[in-house]
Amino acid sequence: MKKNILFVVNPISGDLDKTDLIDAVREFAAVNHFDLKVYETTGKNDLKEIQTLYNQYNPERIIIAGGDGTIKMVAEAMEQYDIILGILPAGSANGLSVDLNLPSSIEENLRIAFLHHYIEMDMICINGKKSIHLSDLGLNANLVKNYEQSDLRGFWGYALQAFSALKESEEPFIATILANNEEVEHTARMLVIANSQKYGTGVVINPNGAMNDGKFELVILKSLDLLLIGKIITGNMPIDSDDIVIISTDKATIKTDYPVNFQIDGEYCGAQTNLEVHILHKQMKIAIP
Repeated sequence: MKKNILFVVNPISGDLDKTDLIDAVREFAAVNHFDLKVYETTGKNDLKEIQTLYNQYNPERIIIAGGDGTIKMVAEAMEQYDIILGILPAGSANGLSVDLNLPSSIEENLRIAFLHHYIEMDMICINGKKSIHLSDLGLNANLVKNYEQSDLRGFWGYALQAFSALKESEEPFIATILANNEEVEHTARMLVIANSQKYGTGVVINPNGAMNDGKFELVILKSLDLLLIGKIITGNMPIDSDDIVIISTDKATIKTDYPVNFQIDGEYCGAQTNLEVHILHKQMKIAIP
């Protein structure tokens, strides 16, 4: 008896043509005797369509080709179902695949996505929105906003944006944080809500993070000069620095003294003054190497 696999592909993510990828997936499925149903996202009613296809085909796994945004959308669609998700990194923001240490070759990723074991991963809920990876207030959210409008991609594009964001950044904000039954106040340049360790650029911001420990970390960067940004970008996050505070918790309320730019998983979400955050423990099953 053939096993069904639902393949969800975002045709426009990362500005990459997906024809070869879809062919490779079809071929892998045929060779390994899977029945493949391909669904291309359109940005309209995708969530409902995926639920309908799930109920129609009852797939053993859902394979996703896209970035963090596509993965998150499928995870939300499947919130009530017990299903393993396999990832083929193919977006502009592939932070999650960097964190899961997924390989770069498509052949290896196909094997992992279709056949390998999985972890049960946490998600974070922020003001009712889901985050699978890293969200932040302040400097990096300004970056994301600029990065979306910039032509220069990759590491240097990011570094250049970091420099200009730093130059034009507003005054530090004051964050009042209630977590672990304790209220603290910090003056901050950037506040990261992290479920995992690295940004999609490979930059480690939360060295002690684990995606399945029932906790998230608030990483508060009190001051950010080019030296500190340089250290963070080169993967030498100085966790014992006076400029960095890390709070590990399963729920928190964050209030800021003025509206601060905010982003979730690489998607700009406007300026915010109040965030309600809690962990969704073991929310999704993800195939890993």
